[in-house]
Amino acid sequence: MNQRADEWMRLEGPLNMETVPAWFATGTQRLANEDLLVDFSRVEAVDSAAIGMLLGWARAAQGAGRELQVTGMPEALLSLSRLYGVDVMLPQQSA
Repeated sequence: MNQRADEWMRLEGPLNMETVPAWFATGTQRLANEDLLVDFSRVEAVDSAAIGMLLGWARAAQGAGRELQVTGMPEALLSLSRLYGVDVMLPQQSA
């Protein structure tokens, strides 16, 4: 994926039941039109809603023929994904 400025989306703050719906809508809309690299490096806390968001984005990307990459995923999010057994279904982190 060629990294253009419009292909980046940086998430900030907590990812929880209150904040995920807005982030999910933004990411889904962007994936309908472009490949996307999502930066999680400024995420402060996560709950299971973040897992659902990532899985939803992966489905949206696949359905639109787009590429979704992630970077800076917090250990708490990785740990939750392993706990739920969905870590292999999440987008791979880019270097």
